[in-house]
Amino acid sequence: MLINLKIMDISTIEKYDSKKMYKIYDKWAEIAEKSFGTDIKAIHHENIEHIVFAGMGGSGAIGDIFSAILSKTKIHVNVVKGYVLPTTVNSKTLVIIVSVSGDTIETLTLLKSAHKRKCKIIGFSSGGEVLDFCTKNKIEHRFVTQYSSPRASFTSYLYTILKVLYSTLEIKEEDIFQSILKLKNTSKKINSSNLTQNNPSLNLAKWIQEIPLIYYPFGLEPVAIRFKNMLQENVKIHAIAEDIVEASHNGVVAWEKKSNVQPIIIQGKNDHIKTKERWNLIKKYFEQNEIEYREIISIEGSI
Repeated sequence: MLINLKIMDISTIEKYDSKKMYKIYDKWAEIAEKSFGTDIKAIHHENIEHIVFAGMGGSGAIGDIFSAILSKTKIHVNVVKGYVLPTTVNSKTLVIIVSVSGDTIETLTLLKSAHKRKCKIIGFSSGGEVLDFCTKNKIEHRFVTQYSSPRASFTSYLYTILKVLYSTLEIKEEDIFQSILKLKNTSKKINSSNLTQNNPSLNLAKWIQEIPLIYYPFGLEPVAIRFKNMLQENVKIHAIAEDIVEASHNGVVAWEKKSNVQPIIIQGKNDHIKTKERWNLIKKYFEQNEIEYREIISIEGSI
């Protein structure tokens, strides 16, 4: 009989996680469900031709997620992480401002610029100058609960924004409910109640000893970016993210020399047929050259 050995305990986690952020991560599915189920006022815009998500870091990652979700629609999406709005913004542009702190200077600059250019705007923050500016200028704003830190507040913001804007963005409500269910199922495998050998997150964390290079396909770039950013913020290590198709033209050449980089392959269930061919080729190359790698396969369901 196989014994599922415990490979870590809570005291070890809390040794490194002094703020006990793991308790928030454990509740991500619960927070997602609560955030989408809130009675916060939704908003609906007609004739939106262009959407701009503005934010930095974890807030910017929200824009990346929505960009991926909307990648198969006719809505043109820009994610701006910086100070400059696209020159194409106009009265048919919806600018979505996301700043957990509400005081991110780059995002505040974009908010003020969008206001001057008479774009449609809605702000999401946990207070700060974003809330003050929106209130003063009668701009739509929704307060979102912050949990511990901006990066720990990821599902709070994602699902609050979905609740407020899913009608405008033409996202199906049943897809949102499905994603919450999938999140609950994933949480059972990886949260702090399962510190055993069958926890895939612990196994991956134990394997990462050097610099992880995360390969991703079209549609899953925000997953790779968020993974990379979390490693940088929480673990304080360098991490790299590359599109597998683009990397096939130049990045893979670097593997001709020995390296302390560790490849991680994120694959989607519905990857393009040609992308699947690339996965097979690079895995074959790694195996022939005895380069150890790890695979992460997306769950079933809509994007």
